[in-house]
Amino acid sequence: MDESKSLETQRQQNIQRNQEHLRTLGIYQKPDIIRSVRKAPASKRRKISPPQPSRVSARIASATVIQTYDEDDDDDDDDKTETKTKSKPPRSSKATAARKQAPKSATESTAPPTTTPLPSTKIDSLRHGWTSWTPTADPPSRDETSTFHFPTHPDFTPNKSPEEMLREGCFGGSYFRPLYSKRLGITIADDHLQLPPAWTAGLDVDRYLISPIYDPEVNKFKVACGQSIEEWEAAGWIDHAYDVRGWFQWYCRFFMGRRCEDDERQVGRWKRCVGETGRWRRMLVKKYVAMGIREVFDDGEEEEEGRLEVSPVMHQTCFHWALEIRQDILDRYWKSVG
Repeated sequence: MDESKSLETQRQQNIQRNQEHLRTLGIYQKPDIIRSVRKAPASKRRKISPPQPSRVSARIASATVIQTYDEDDDDDDDDKTETKTKSKPPRSSKATAARKQAPKSATESTAPPTTTPLPSTKIDSLRHGWTSWTPTADPPSRDETSTFHFPTHPDFTPNKSPEEMLREGCFGGSYFRPLYSKRLGITIADDHLQLPPAWTAGLDVDRYLISPIYDPEVNKFKVACGQSIEEWEAAGWIDHAYDVRGWFQWYCRFFMGRRCEDDERQVGRWKRCVGETGRWRRMLVKKYVAMGIREVFDDGEEEEEGRLEVSPVMHQTCFHWALEIRQDILDRYWKSVG
């Protein structure tokens, strides 16, 4: 006992001596009242979600959400989600876009356009340009596989015409709906009347062209697919000097013989999406091979009992880019993989 008291007394003396030394150095501060230390809360038990079914009908899975994509994303990843609701959380779409768009040419800006409306004089000039062009190229030819060939752009080979796309069902029937452009500060309407009358003769225009509501049942493959024109405008994919609605409007006018400075950019986008090595085309035919399916069915027709579906969403995506996966395309891919 005496020994423990002696040690305590010595400890206190050492403390006083050290404090006195600190005072002489001018760095001693009286200790604050000791605050109670709050213990870190016990970690909560991580909630584990029940496992999801391993097999889900492609049509059911894609019917209530809209598929999104960046046509410049060349990642060959079949497991990537086909819907806006990402099932795989890793890279953000912004990070992917920034990484992939870096080497783009100067003709295709990666920065979203300003939302400050253009002056009315500029708008009038744009409106005039949208309608004052005249055809300068001959109509395309079509080979035995129904592929179109344009002499001015031999690397652009869609196999669906604009008329076929409209009649079979695309863009949820809402592509030519009244459209408010933040960039221009005006509403665009009635420009579907610029299409050749033969393309829309007998067609329910209200349902197939100018519906204010996106209707998946209008689409050939009966699924929701794609981003809105407003989203394309925000992403900087629309050149308002030529086609205020973007890709499909460009394709309509290109098909009719117009040629403009935006052609190379639009053809390049088509090639990255559904060209010979295009992302969506490649992913779709790989699904056929992975499932062991060697014959292309028309998924726009009534389903046959027991038939396996191969991604109606990807089919509709390719269809929106004027390409239908047909037997010749699938046969070439099967041959390439042995």
